[in-house]
Amino acid sequence: MTTPKFILELREKVGQDLLWLSGITAVVLDDREQVLLVRRADDGRWSLPAGILEPGEQPAVAIVREVFEETAVHAVVDRLVSIESLPPSTYPNGDQVQYLDLCFRLHPTGGEARVNDDESVEVGWFPLTDHPTLTPREQTCLRNARSDNPLPIYTTS
Repeated sequence: MTTPKFILELREKVGQDLLWLSGITAVVLDDREQVLLVRRADDGRWSLPAGILEPGEQPAVAIVREVFEETAVHAVVDRLVSIESLPPSTYPNGDQVQYLDLCFRLHPTGGEARVNDDESVEVGWFPLTDHPTLTPREQTCLRNARSDNPLPIYTTS
């Protein structure tokens, strides 16, 4: 897994203390109502494409970049699905993080789904009725992305 340079530079200063980072998650749905998933290289589980905003990067631009970097699929943002603060977590190396995650719904415009970087070992399109198990949070992102509500969902408590 490639850690962005700006995070490595921050870690030199703060060690393994908690970092507050902006995360982005993609729900890419094609016209056949299939979802694009990646099988992560670090833990082997299937997940929605996701990443971290680079300093100064616009979130919608970043999620399109992440989808392409991970899957070789060109996509366009349809809408912001949700904004949520995720609980703090610790990576196996001891680094502590907490993400403010922005989930976007996208549709593909080209490219062929394939592994396109070292973060994934498999990439594929899956029917919404028969896809690998996702985390409860990812299932919520998928459900919210399919909703007819055009407004982003956010937690008020």
